[in-house]
Amino acid sequence: ATMRFKPECGWGANAGLAGARAFMENITKKHPKLSTADAWTLAGAAAIEHMGGPEIPWKAGRKDATQPGPSNTLPDGRLPNADMGCPSATNSHIRDIFGRMGFNDREIVALSGAHALGRCHTNASGYWGPWTRAESTFSNEYFVLLLNEKWTVKKTHEGKPWTGPMQYESKDGALMMLPSDLWLLEDKEFRKYVEMYALDENLFFKDFAAAFGKLLAL
Repeated sequence: ATMRFKPECGWGANAGLAGARAFMENITKKHPKLSTADAWTLAGAAAIEHMGGPEIPWKAGRKDATQPGPSNTLPDGRLPNADMGCPSATNSHIRDIFGRMGFNDREIVALSGAHALGRCHTNASGYWGPWTRAESTFSNEYFVLLLNEKWTVKKTHEGKPWTGPMQYESKDGALMMLPSDLWLLEDKEFRKYVEMYALDENLFFKDFAAAFGKLLAL
């Protein structure tokens, strides 16, 4: 849980998470036998299930670093970027990031399905909007929308020219997709799994639970 410390807490990829860290800190203070790392991962697993998703495999036993240092702080840039300039470069980047952690194409697409939840905020990532119309419900809607919605490059926002990073929006402007989302469809292997999960929510739940449990165990 080295994101508690500088410089990691200030990385761009972690923007907007200070409130969540503070919320979880209150919980760990009430349960001092629970490490922060265990609390964060358990909260993630429980939230998925609470929002209608599958049960996530989880075990306790993570130990917290007591201070930042070269031995326990990873360098910046280890998290995926949403846009590397074009579909092929972005998909290659996603494979590099997740492949380093031992994930294959199927697991990468399954984990991308977490974008069924939540939204982007301009004061954090710079992007804006939710991926789905039920952002607090875990489902396969992300994959269904990827395939069935008509996506165009966002040009305006609240009646003014859009000045944020390039993103896509639905016909009515209510939903968004990151370049790394939409460009999954440009890769034959990635698209295969997008189509599978759009057709079979139970399969998506099964694969997501396994992949997310694997991620939490790293």
